Amino acid sequence: MRVFVTGGSGFIGSAVVQQLLGAGHDVVGLARSDSSAEALATAGAEIHRGDLDDLDSLRAGAEASDGVIHLAYIHDFSKFEDNARVDGRAIEAIGEILAGSDRPFVIASGVLMVVPNGQTATENDSGEASGFAGGRRRNEHLLLSLADRGVRSASVRLPPTVHGAGDHGFMSMIIGTAREKAVSAYVGDGSNRWPAVHRLDVASLFRVALEQAPAGTVLHGVAEEGVSVREIAGAIGRQLDVPVISVAAEQAPAHFGFLGALIGADSPASSALTRARSGWEPTQQGLIADLDEGHYFELAPLTS
Repeated sequence: MRVFVTGGSGFIGSAVVQQLLGAGHDVVGLARSDSSAEALATAGAEIHRGDLDDLDSLRAGAEASDGVIHLAYIHDFSKFEDNARVDGRAIEAIGEILAGSDRPFVIASGVLMVVPNGQTATENDSGEASGFAGGRRRNEHLLLSLADRGVRSASVRLPPTVHGAGDHGFMSMIIGTAREKAVSAYVGDGSNRWPAVHRLDVASLFRVALEQAPAGTVLHGVAEEGVSVREIAGAIGRQLDVPVISVAAEQAPAHFGFLGALIGADSPASSALTRARSGWEPTQQGLIADLDEGHYFELAPLTS
């Protein structure tokens, strides 16, 4: 296939591009900057200039493709709802082009807060389109509705912890807080769980979704159903050689900043249906083993 990929130079997207190229697909990557274009070209992808606000560019990329994987997202948590609306418009624009073609359209969504705290999310749970994750959930519903318009739509839900070398997401932010405060903290007794997956495993799931997922499919890119946050804090404490402590739930926002609203969430997620339906099986190491390797704790060298 000739696959149009947005976000192809990012942490997850770069692994997806390599996975697609390795499987014999041609990749056209959306590039909003010279550095993104260079990274995509070096990987072996064709360049398509544009960004999420350039809807004509998105339509053109989709029109010239056999399928689309949409991974680009503006990760500015101070403008979460605004960014969700930008994403929604991008999905609508691509969907307009793919309507009636039965071409695949795969997006990234999330498993966090799909079900109430403490319950295990499955692929059959639709999630509430409100609250912190409401914008992204509405966009997932929009994407899945395209199945009724002749689009082979699929949503790959990701854990908050997609880990691996080069990760600058939630795990790196938690490590940064531990380094800054000289303690590695968890909330309460730390028994709450976060699901996790390695970036290379989830890259293979995006390829599987593109190639074979039926219209209207939800897949869970989850390798570990739930890793306790206390265990995560312990691994961070070992690497930084700092004490591991508990903070009360009411102190979490002050300690963790905006992550304080999420760090205490008990949000396990299953991928049993995904594995049974698609044959996908994660093969990479788990989150704690990845943390124990030490690459998360290597500081970038100072530049003059």
